[in-house]
Amino acid sequence: MRTYLDWVGTRPRVLCAAVLCLITLPSHAGPCSSEIDRLQPLLDAKIAATAQAGQAAPEGDAALLHRQPTPGSIAGAESKLGEGAQLDRAVAALARAREADGAGHRLVCEQAVADTLRALGP
Repeated sequence: MRTYLDWVGTRPRVLCAAVLCLITLPSHAGPCSSEIDRLQPLLDAKIAATAQAGQAAPEGDAALLHRQPTPGSIAGAESKLGEGAQLDRAVAALARAREADGAGHRLVCEQAVADTLRALGP
């Protein structure tokens, strides 16, 4: 007859085995996840290069609260300065691609990826 202590002693092993089984399950990638992952660093680099080459602007309220800028916020600030309209389109297109990818819509995702590439230019 098993006692409570015997059952508690096997419980961690069963839990570890269950966790290992779940970890080894394949993760679901969307239809164009690899393209999105390839484009994100290109977009980030283009935004950074545009920010470096462009005009300076006063700090916004978010900067005064010690928040880090995101690629989208940098592109938005550049568009207010009259710069980076192409980058705004690229950021929006990549966001559409991520949304379509998450929903499993291959054609919409591929179109958004193509839009991102066009907006990034040569």
